[in-house]
Amino acid sequence: MSTDDSRGGFVAATRLVAEREVRTFLRAKGFWIGFGVVLVGLFALSVLPSVFGGGRTEVAAVGSRAAEVLAGADLDVRTVPDLAAAQDLVRSEEVSAAVVPDTTGGSATGVRVVARNDPPTDVVAALRTAPPVDLLEPSEVGSGQRQLVIMVFALVFLVFGMGGTAIAQSTVTEKQTRIVEILVSTVPVRALLAGKIAGHVLLTVAQVVVLAVAAPVALRLGGHSELLTLVAPALGWFVPFLVLGFVLLASMWAVAGSLVSRQEDLGSSMGLVVMLVMGPYFGVMFFAENTTVLTVLSYVPFSSAIAMPVRMFAGQAATWEALVALGLLAGTAVLAVLLAGRIYSGSLLHTGGRLALAKAWARER
Repeated sequence: MSTDDSRGGFVAATRLVAEREVRTFLRAKGFWIGFGVVLVGLFALSVLPSVFGGGRTEVAAVGSRAAEVLAGADLDVRTVPDLAAAQDLVRSEEVSAAVVPDTTGGSATGVRVVARNDPPTDVVAALRTAPPVDLLEPSEVGSGQRQLVIMVFALVFLVFGMGGTAIAQSTVTEKQTRIVEILVSTVPVRALLAGKIAGHVLLTVAQVVVLAVAAPVALRLGGHSELLTLVAPALGWFVPFLVLGFVLLASMWAVAGSLVSRQEDLGSSMGLVVMLVMGPYFGVMFFAENTTVLTVLSYVPFSSAIAMPVRMFAGQAATWEALVALGLLAGTAVLAVLLAGRIYSGSLLHTGGRLALAKAWARER
């Protein structure tokens, strides 16, 4: 058989397996229930913060005039001795804003409001007369908007990353029912792996498209219409990062499934993959305000799918940085698929207990 025929046969086999995976999961109720939960979560993250308040807003007050202006306002007031102390509280986010004496004479109320990144609309609205607002660290993106985007990106990555367990489960099911023996007699093992990954990538892309259509609706309902223009460029980066990140994880999920022969044993083989999904999620959530750590995470292939789009949204990264991170992720994904192909080939027909990676590597068919 010629090289072209061999290549054409591989592509055709991959397409058939991908179509089979897509049809199988589209018929599964669990798939639709899981995706419905993601959609509900998207709307909840956008709408609920504006419905349920987080209690009274804390502000710092400097001087008797500030205390007088704040009297009767529905705010939690903390008195501090001077402007420096008030600014420290604002920078550390212990208070949302500070009301300080106006030394310029430009305020009719005799005070000014000091905030960190964006004007504190709840504080200004609570005062009878709106004073001037000074920002310590002006930013195009407000802290609330930033947190919302981080939560949405991290949640989507977590859901789709953990959704790769379906690849491991389907692999184990095929081994347990001996269907895999029929499949490998007609389809090359590597085409079987490629088809599984391709099918689930298609499902992921389709779900992301639906989420992209639903996101503007959710943001408008939550009163975040202005966020649409800001998040669009970051979303443009998030989609390719998410797809490549899923390819990377999907290859590892497939290997995890191929190493065992029973669903009960699957937990013993997929611990590392779970860590590689949960680690980036918690890392970005916990270190979102730490610029140094977030920068490092944006270049690590397993966490760059969240960290780099977040940095692009906040204006902390240049286009070349995103391209470098995307290249590193793509290269890692290709390498992972190639390595997974060899391990998958050596372990797919194994029966019995869990097979060690070294033995699977040596058993390549």
